[in-house]
Amino acid sequence: MSTRRKFLQTSFLGSLGLFAGKKMMAQSAGSYPTIKNEPIVLSTWDFGKAANAEAWTILGKGGRALDAVEAGVKIPEADPNNQSVGYGGLPDRDGRVTLDACIMDEFYNCGSVMCLEHVKHPISVARLVMEKTPHVILTGDGALQFALANGFQKENLLTPESEKAWKEWLKTSKYEPIINIENKLHKPAPGGEMPGGPNNHDTIGMIAMDANGNCSGACTTSGMAFKMRGRVGDSPVIGAGLYVDNEIGAATATGVGEEVIRIVGSHLVVELMRQGLAPEAACKKAVERIIRRNPAKAKTVQIGFIALNKKGQYGGYALQKGFTYAVKTGKEEKLVQAKSIY
Repeated sequence: MSTRRKFLQTSFLGSLGLFAGKKMMAQSAGSYPTIKNEPIVLSTWDFGKAANAEAWTILGKGGRALDAVEAGVKIPEADPNNQSVGYGGLPDRDGRVTLDACIMDEFYNCGSVMCLEHVKHPISVARLVMEKTPHVILTGDGALQFALANGFQKENLLTPESEKAWKEWLKTSKYEPIINIENKLHKPAPGGEMPGGPNNHDTIGMIAMDANGNCSGACTTSGMAFKMRGRVGDSPVIGAGLYVDNEIGAATATGVGEEVIRIVGSHLVVELMRQGLAPEAACKKAVERIIRRNPAKAKTVQIGFIALNKKGQYGGYALQKGFTYAVKTGKEEKLVQAKSIY
């Protein structure tokens, strides 16, 4: 009798465990519990401040983080004075402006476009790839055909200023990424401002959490100036330039994409937060991973990460000085000079 009773108890407990396991699997598949929280948005570089303000028009009204990050990064995408994102971006070495972007929501849904030409808002095309196709990535002519079929207009993205810069570059045709070249082009106002202003820019990565505690992210760029035809960096690569895990938080990267791809940087940051590290500490660990992989090369490039966890804590870290990021909540709006290794 005692043996039978133990058997029944064991079977009952085992059934409970199986039920709990199935419930946990269902949650991990997307049905996350709703957690009310304070909205927050972060984005890379000083021009992220204007992008954050646009995102806040949605977040501040209780809107979804996914809608906010798309709306936010569309601001620099449409800015002809920002020569590293969208319209007005510096072209490849053949004089063609090619754009990369990706977006990711709270349910692991994601979409990406690579080497997209003639469309001002690649982030919106990436979202449609996520929502209307069975794929994650569309590239080149295929991405353009998809965009045009969905109502996007074909336009010339090469501004006179960017064309002039390209023709000047052709005189030497020297392709050599330089640490914080944006800072060298930046002339602070008399009152002084942090590096990262209008003339100091790179990829924009944006991550946000809405009032329901759900996270999303977006990343968009025209890539390295005068790059080889067809070159793609980390920005549109899920896990490298951007990663969102709604159980943990989100991270995004900026800088020389090849080095971020090698360590799957944004995914690494999120996994480090899963292990209990605060956002800034997780970003620092990822930067240190880049250094360990190739100490000599790490001194010649710039990489920056920003991260946000589900508690609303945030942080960033970079290889070199000069990386800034913008933060906006209902209580604060500021620019942060990220800490760095060098």
